[in-house]
Amino acid sequence: MNLRASFHTVQIKKAVITAAGKNQRTLPLQTLVDRDGATKTALTIIIEEILRAGVEEICVVICPGDADAYRTAAANHASRLQFVEQPGPLGYGHAVQCAKEFTGREPFLLLVGDHLYLSHQQKGCAEQLVEIARSESCAISAVQATHESKLPYYGTIGGQLVGGRQRLYAVENVLEKPTPTEAEQKLIVPGLRAGHYLCFFGMHVLTPGVMDLLVEMVSQAGSKGGGHLTSALQKMRAKERYLALELQGHRYDIGVKYGLLVAQLALALEGKDRDEVLSHLVELLAQRGK
Repeated sequence: MNLRASFHTVQIKKAVITAAGKNQRTLPLQTLVDRDGATKTALTIIIEEILRAGVEEICVVICPGDADAYRTAAANHASRLQFVEQPGPLGYGHAVQCAKEFTGREPFLLLVGDHLYLSHQQKGCAEQLVEIARSESCAISAVQATHESKLPYYGTIGGQLVGGRQRLYAVENVLEKPTPTEAEQKLIVPGLRAGHYLCFFGMHVLTPGVMDLLVEMVSQAGSKGGGHLTSALQKMRAKERYLALELQGHRYDIGVKYGLLVAQLALALEGKDRDEVLSHLVELLAQRGK
């Protein structure tokens, strides 16, 4: 299949959510209050983010036996979901590869199940990413400028701005959870604040070529597991055009300490009940001062 044609003539109709990690599997089932004031699970919020981007089919990679809980958490969207089980803790690259039959030979949107995304514009984060992926006809990763203290949590890219474009980068290097020294040596991006690097946002549009590389890596690793998506992206970079987009939005990792609380506050402060929430926060701070 011609890669450029596949993006221009075919909508990106498929999305994969990974949710099989040992410390990740229950996070999409957590309940929050969305910006519209409605109580929803994190999974439902992620699904609605995907649907805003025009995606029609969604596959969730889960631990064995979790399908019923995810169907319940998806509520009215349950009929849109397909499930594939990751049989054991063999790593993130293996989890993505588990969805190969679902994605087939089509480009697909990939999201992690332990992040929530909040756009700073009318278009959602996934919608922004899919739009640029189709216009540029290539694989693209969403990134966010992140302080070096958080490098242990994220894959990170180095690159150069694409000529005449803002926030769009030609990727030159990809490393998984680099040290600050590695990042300073290999992942500098001109124009970023000192001590900040472009870390993954938890959202990508990937090509069948990336999936092929993951299958190869998983086969080589065998029962030992391992194989990072970042390693596949680094190899793919030498074979295909690969970009990174600094989205107009923010990611919230609900798997870190206080992550769910921070995500809830961010949603509330962007929503219709903002004044009420601010009033409660001021009251709490005043009580602390007594």
